[in-house]
Amino acid sequence: MRHIISILMENEAGALSRVSGLFSARGYNIESLTVAPTDDPTLSRLTVVTRGSNEIVEQIIKQLNKLIDVVKLMDLTEHAHIEREMMMIKVQVGSMESKEEVKRLSDIFRGNIIDVTPSTYTIEMTGNGKKLDAFIAALEDHPIIEVVRSGAMGIARGEKALHL
Repeated sequence: MRHIISILMENEAGALSRVSGLFSARGYNIESLTVAPTDDPTLSRLTVVTRGSNEIVEQIIKQLNKLIDVVKLMDLTEHAHIEREMMMIKVQVGSMESKEEVKRLSDIFRGNIIDVTPSTYTIEMTGNGKKLDAFIAALEDHPIIEVVRSGAMGIARGEKALHL
């Protein structure tokens, strides 16, 4: 089962390395990992997406809680949550027809064209992973030059929050 683990951790050198080291030392895979400072400059929020049985994820959470840099964590999968990912994708466009089709698809998927050259469009898009995958599939007739994805980020719905 897929799990999204959100971690508040001290914003210090080596903290990310210790978290990723915990996963690799135990043979757990990280599907995606995002990290950035929070409104408190001493803390960072790290979001890890991994797959495993409930027992395996429970073990991961116990091990993470033992790390000195980890202040607090939450398995968002256990709660109602909002999940988003950002993608930038560079698509080759040649003819006017191709440009119009890529623009139309971008509009349908609520993407923004953020860079235009005579032969390429770069599109920015946010949404859940399935939406981004569907957009890539819809571009099947247009050569994709490059794709950059942020990985999943998540936040609990309602009053539930990961904070001190």
